[in-house]
Amino acid sequence: MTDDGYIKFHCHWTEGPPVRTQLVTELNRWRQRLCRASLIGYSSELQSSYGNLSARARDAREFIITGTQTGNVPTLAADHYTLVTDYDISGNSVFCRGPIQASSETLTHAGVYELDKAFRAVVHGHHKSLWESLRYKIPTTRDNVSYGTSEMAGEFHRLYLETDLAQGRIVVMGGHEAGLVSFGESVAEAAQRLLQAVI
Repeated sequence: MTDDGYIKFHCHWTEGPPVRTQLVTELNRWRQRLCRASLIGYSSELQSSYGNLSARARDAREFIITGTQTGNVPTLAADHYTLVTDYDISGNSVFCRGPIQASSETLTHAGVYELDKAFRAVVHGHHKSLWESLRYKIPTTRDNVSYGTSEMAGEFHRLYLETDLAQGRIVVMGGHEAGLVSFGESVAEAAQRLLQAVI
């Protein structure tokens, strides 16, 4: 039994209308490419969706993110996204509003956005062979830190201070098999960093 894809933080969800913004269109465009590269999808072996992406909204603490367990949906609509209105990393809490609860990796995305206001987008994908080849060769989170937790967000802060993560902008999730995170100053940059690593 795996716990992949399940929310580990306190999710304070307010059901609301779909997020309607040009950012959703842009996220969808890049998500299609990530799906084609199998970085986002569904694992029949684990019986769980994997992969998600987000982009900052106008407010510095708000971001739009794919909803939980949407990796198996080939093409997302606006009602597959939600707006994270606030978060408390140390308190292990996320506040979101929309038609669906936020992704199980929301605290990881929040941890990246906390690093630098210049970072505008985050991608979390799975690729086992890439994960194996990059593990410990580029910034890698500790093996005993689980995905989707405040501790994982803390790992990004540690790696940002101790490694060249600010330049490379890709992290291997050591304790989350196949898990990789990339980020950048745009959705295009965040997605391309991971896509180019796969090629």
